[in-house]
Amino acid sequence: MLTQEDDVEIHALAARGWSVSAIARHTGRDRKTVRKYLQGQGGGQRRGPAPSCLESWRGYIAERFVDDPHLPAVALFDELVAAGFDRSYPTLVRELRRSELRPVCPVCQQRRGRAPTVELDHPPGEEIQWDWLELTETPWGQPAYALVGALSHSGKFRAVLCEQMTFGHLAEALHEVLTALGGTSRVWRVDRMATAVIPGTDRLNPQFAQMAKHYGADVAICPPHRPQRKGVVEAAIRLLGGRWWRTARVGSLAAAQQHLDRWLVRVSDARRRRGSTVGALGAAEALRALPTLAFPAEIVVERVASRSALVAFEANRYSVPPAHAGKRLVVRARVGEPHLQILSPAGALVATHRRAPAGAGQVLRSDEHAAQLEQAVLDAFTTQPSCRRKVNRPPSDRALAALAARHGIQPADAPVVSLEHYATLAEAC
Repeated sequence: MLTQEDDVEIHALAARGWSVSAIARHTGRDRKTVRKYLQGQGGGQRRGPAPSCLESWRGYIAERFVDDPHLPAVALFDELVAAGFDRSYPTLVRELRRSELRPVCPVCQQRRGRAPTVELDHPPGEEIQWDWLELTETPWGQPAYALVGALSHSGKFRAVLCEQMTFGHLAEALHEVLTALGGTSRVWRVDRMATAVIPGTDRLNPQFAQMAKHYGADVAICPPHRPQRKGVVEAAIRLLGGRWWRTARVGSLAAAQQHLDRWLVRVSDARRRRGSTVGALGAAEALRALPTLAFPAEIVVERVASRSALVAFEANRYSVPPAHAGKRLVVRARVGEPHLQILSPAGALVATHRRAPAGAGQVLRSDEHAAQLEQAVLDAFTTQPSCRRKVNRPPSDRALAALAARHGIQPADAPVVSLEHYATLAEAC
């Protein structure tokens, strides 16, 4: 095999008009070797691709892709084998890709993020994009949902973890995100989340519309199946899922929120962008001031009271009368208000408590509930041993009399109830 230098030399001599024999004498190479390299067939030289084994099938394959552009390769392979194709399935897949016989579907290309796109110019303070990050598997065993708000100009974002994706949780988390960002933008861009847009329509949810009016923001709804239109918050969600959540060592929702807040300042805001950092660009955006109070939405969740008559809410526990221990109750808290209510499923007020900070781990038990629980514990206290389960206790005379009355037999008609009579009554049942 000739070196690259020799290959270049024989081609240069051939370009001057030298014959193969003259080049062979000059370089000391065999004429067949010189001729082979001049024809592009020498070792190390790039040769043209070999003919595809699908050439004879090209017409049929093209027509099948006209019939169905998404025809699975395995289904096409079955059709070709039935028609006499003698190559393997991996060969078919490789040749389809090399020959580019399958047409490009513009819809699928757009949905997969491979279609051409342009960068949209977002003026500072103009837009915030919103979306949910769903964390279905958590170390504490309950799903969590992060509301992410991202400034479209700088890419700075904040996120708040919630137990659910109800409108009440959305309103409270949205206010916390806006507070962390330092204000609100002129436009909120949302996708078709059910708490913001009426499903199946382009109309805003009435509650979300009232909340947008409360903050003085306009709402822009993304077109259906166009996640690229809110690409800033989509990128933020990918960053959260890949760089924070995947390696975060947390054991509760409150611990995860604290860890997330530190990570956003330390890692997310330190990203370089336009000769500065994301945090600095976000701080320079002119955002509108927030109203004095948050939007008064209600958070309503169902809980089951523990045996110690406590109801868990936001990593805190609130007392209820001991009569409700083990029963299902409803916790209702209004965003921005300092108190919460605990109701029965029928709507009756069970307890009212001061709302502790989320994740504080506090136990709030009123003096009245503590006294009632103490009395209930004392009333239930006994020194008697547990009831024995393996004892012989046949039906008593009173039970047999009740059974006789069930079948219309008067006690006078049967003053003495024998075992045979009891068996007759049992068979009649």
